[in-house]
Amino acid sequence: MLNFNFTPFPVIETEHLILRRITNDDVNEVYKLRSNPETMKYIPRPLVKTTEDALEHIATIEEKIVSNTGINWGITLKGSPKILGLIGYYRMQPENYRAEIGYMLLPEFHGKGIITEAVKRLITYGFNDLKLHSIEAVIDPENFASEKVLQKCGFVKEAHLKESEFYEGKFFDKVIYSLLNL
Repeated sequence: MLNFNFTPFPVIETEHLILRRITNDDVNEVYKLRSNPETMKYIPRPLVKTTEDALEHIATIEEKIVSNTGINWGITLKGSPKILGLIGYYRMQPENYRAEIGYMLLPEFHGKGIITEAVKRLITYGFNDLKLHSIEAVIDPENFASEKVLQKCGFVKEAHLKESEFYEGKFFDKVIYSLLNL
């Protein structure tokens, strides 16, 4: 069984990005991301309504890091401390050497290759540092942009689950993509 340890917090650098720890100073950016119906369109979670909600979300992220049960980074462009998105490993399954990757980005930064660059780097981190055997991503079948990112990064469609999630009175399909460390 794997043991995850996120202390010290791993700041990750790519060609254009710095993935860093999210702090309470990022409350406005987290609020912008989590309260925006467009960024949350394919994420079946309630919209953040106040900065208080955003601070609670940051506290949840921090708690998972401290307890080594999940890790999220703020995505920033080199030379700018402002967070434009979030990326991380959720639903970690140390017993299966598997974790789920997830991400979101402010709409004005869509289509610039930012998420692809961050995902590629986190795949390396997941396999080399966390010693994962597989990484999964669970997306809405309508989320074609996310699907394209995953395919570019080598993920393969593993399953299409019909009406497997119930949220706000409706059933939703979900698609699982995965990548094996071969």
